Amino acid sequence: MSTPQQPVPSADDFLMGGSVPSAKFPTLGATLTGQIASPPTVEQQRDYTTGDLKFWDDGKPQMQMVVTLATAERDPAVADDDGTRRLYVKGQMKTAIAQAVRASGARGLEVGGQLTVKYVRDGEKKNPRFNAPKEYAAQYVPAAAAHLGTVEQVNTATGEITTPPPGLTSQQYAAAQQHPATAALSALAQQAARPTAPAPAPQPGDEPPF
Repeated sequence: MSTPQQPVPSADDFLMGGSVPSAKFPTLGATLTGQIASPPTVEQQRDYTTGDLKFWDDGKPQMQMVVTLATAERDPAVADDDGTRRLYVKGQMKTAIAQAVRASGARGLEVGGQLTVKYVRDGEKKNPRFNAPKEYAAQYVPAAAAHLGTVEQVNTATGEITTPPPGLTSQQYAAAQQHPATAALSALAQQAARPTAPAPAPQPGDEPPF
């Protein structure tokens, strides 16, 4: 059996050592919400105990999507925790997120989009050696729609949006603005925020003849 080539780490992971905490859902009802901070990637799953790559019975690799979120989470036990969390999407969670993306009208996850995942129930326990699998519900707001939530932050004098949405750094916000739909909606929001000239006062003789 050939071993597939491992994905190349992102530039940020290479520079910072890839020490981004994993998203955790320790109890029923646990919820994580955040803005997507970098393009999601796909990689092969590994066994939690041995670290070996995982394969299906037919020899095909078991894959997962890795989504990096900028969140409001902070762990006091982690030094310089900036709230970045890495979500490993597979199994039923993948189904829940795919449904949320379709419901939003988007075609996929994108930088600047807001993703919420909630642990809602336990699935069927098929192996007595393991806990019942967790099941999730998800909600997704595309980047352009999430951006509209910042209309109140438009500078009415200049038409500029100067503050990034909560959970995004200035660099992440700038990346989200490169999306064509976001740029178009931003232009509409700025136009709506600009003050309009007052109507001219009526002049003598303008009154209707009745």
